[in-house]
Amino acid sequence: MKLKKPSLPSSLLYAVPPCLSQTRLPYRAIPRRLASSANTALTFPSGVRVSSSTFVNTKLVTLRNRPVNLHIYCSMAGTDKRRSCHHDESPTKPNKKKKGGRNPEKNLLINLHSCSKSKNFSAALALYDAAITSSDIRLSQQHFQSLLYLCSASISDPSLQTLAIDRGFQIFDRMVSSGVSPNESCVTAVARLAAAKGDGDYAFKLVKDIVAVGGVSVPRLRTYSPSLLCFCESMEAEKAYEVEDHMDASGIVLEEAEIAALLKVSAATGREKKVYKYLHKLRECVGCVSEETSKIIEEWFCGEKASEVCANGIGSDIELLRAAVLKNGGGWHGLGWVGEGKWTVKKGSVSPAGKCLSCDEHLDCVDTNELETENFVDSLVALAVERKAKMNSCEPMADFSEFQEWLEKNGDYEAIVDGANIGLYQQNFADGGFSLPQLEAVVKELYNQSGNKKQPLILLHKKRVNALLDSPNHRNLVEEWINNNVLYATPPGSNDDWYWLYAAAKLKCLLVTNDEMRDHIFELLSNSFFQKWKERHQVRFTFVKGCLKLEMPPPFSVVIQESEKGSWHVPITCLNDEESLRSWICITRQSV
Repeated sequence: MKLKKPSLPSSLLYAVPPCLSQTRLPYRAIPRRLASSANTALTFPSGVRVSSSTFVNTKLVTLRNRPVNLHIYCSMAGTDKRRSCHHDESPTKPNKKKKGGRNPEKNLLINLHSCSKSKNFSAALALYDAAITSSDIRLSQQHFQSLLYLCSASISDPSLQTLAIDRGFQIFDRMVSSGVSPNESCVTAVARLAAAKGDGDYAFKLVKDIVAVGGVSVPRLRTYSPSLLCFCESMEAEKAYEVEDHMDASGIVLEEAEIAALLKVSAATGREKKVYKYLHKLRECVGCVSEETSKIIEEWFCGEKASEVCANGIGSDIELLRAAVLKNGGGWHGLGWVGEGKWTVKKGSVSPAGKCLSCDEHLDCVDTNELETENFVDSLVALAVERKAKMNSCEPMADFSEFQEWLEKNGDYEAIVDGANIGLYQQNFADGGFSLPQLEAVVKELYNQSGNKKQPLILLHKKRVNALLDSPNHRNLVEEWINNNVLYATPPGSNDDWYWLYAAAKLKCLLVTNDEMRDHIFELLSNSFFQKWKERHQVRFTFVKGCLKLEMPPPFSVVIQESEKGSWHVPITCLNDEESLRSWICITRQSV
């Protein structure tokens, strides 16, 4: 509702001059807080006195179609008294509302933060030099952290690198000698300074000291990275591997820059087993590699050492390799180099169906491995039982165990259907409700697409099933589904999400749902695992003008792949992940 401004009394309009330029009377503006006080009177040249409440919300008076600023004189003595108290302060009686000055340490920290934001290295050093000569300032961890950050940030400038390293170590030495404990940020900054100086040993020692002391300062990837990259750059492979082992013990996961550096130093020093290991690290942790990493991979396979590596007896055992690929979920076997002779390295592309246009090999849609899948299924069971136990302390396992037994007996399905998600799709309108025709369309389409002409399994809450059975229009179809084991009714009080998710994971089949399953991600295994599982198993759907469209999982996975033939396919990152523009490195052996 739009409120109207209060209109002005006619007597007041008469009292105001038509234009301020026509008068030189001393009008003065008063603050809103004073004008709104109940005992304030407003006096005009005509002698008219009006209560200030008339003007609380009035800002402009319009005369002769011309906006004129209204200046008002307040004659309230109390107001002048309060104003004089505010403005005419005595040094002996300071205003109590005025904040006291900040202490020197806080002022220094604010100034250092300002230097950090503007990357003003010289100004920060000047502040530090002044602070250490002052008896009024005691430097804290935060002061040292800001200074060390600026030092480490300045090493990228060739003109400042030497000064940044020297002053950085001076500041760190003073920090330690003053008894101030360095936190992770401080150690990371000094480790970067040490690495820039070429002293990877000192950078690594700093991290090990943090771990040995323990406490709240826990090393991160950025803390280890300077020493690891320093050792790799100086070709000290064994020291780099030691840093990696320390990271693994601390639960730190490598990223592409670190893996690529380890791959490069391993290739340069002729450690073929380590090269094989880091290729799989890239497959597991990165997927698509950068142009820089792709060059390292190409250089290895084009080198003389790569042509000398052999299969170690497994190259001829094709059944062993196939079994390993199947067990791992496709896309890799992990048993070592396969084949003999020189490698052929080409850059090409992959068709939408997953066929490499360089070697005609079909890439896999990589699934989770057997161990991951088993852990996933066990987690689902435990979670479903826990939820049921909270709702009903008596026989908490009965309902879900019944479904497990039923599925074990009837579980020959290629697809699981989230019935509620499909039936309620786009039904949020006045006459909308559960759409059985939509669900029937999905079931028919899955049956038609099945190579073995198998019906999918529909999971639907019992309350919903009973409502459909009560409808004469739906009863025959629903009864047919129940009799043919196409429909399973989840029991009252249960969450049907756990039923269809368990069935899809247990049977390793497709799951038709638009549910994002965000809550499941955080309660089950790792986010990366669940995303991989969804990519391989989830089928999304849409209805456009009543026509069904199923979005099947991609025919192949955009990750590094190792085939049973010994070939490698490496995807390279591209703009906006546009698959038609993506380049792949195809690596094969002539003898394979």
